[in-house]
Amino acid sequence: MDIVQQQMLDSFRAARQGVAPPPLPGTHDREVLRSVRARIRAWTATHRPPLA
Repeated sequence: MDIVQQQMLDSFRAARQGVAPPPLPGTHDREVLRSVRARIRAWTATHRPPLA
């Protein structure tokens, strides 16, 4: 099952149950990438190699 079919199935189930449909694929991609970048920067700031 590809992502389009999964989105259609999830939307159908949500409509039958009377709940809000799930967000479209890719809606939160920028937010996720920003948080990953922030976590990497925070980790590298606390795990710097010792100065020789």
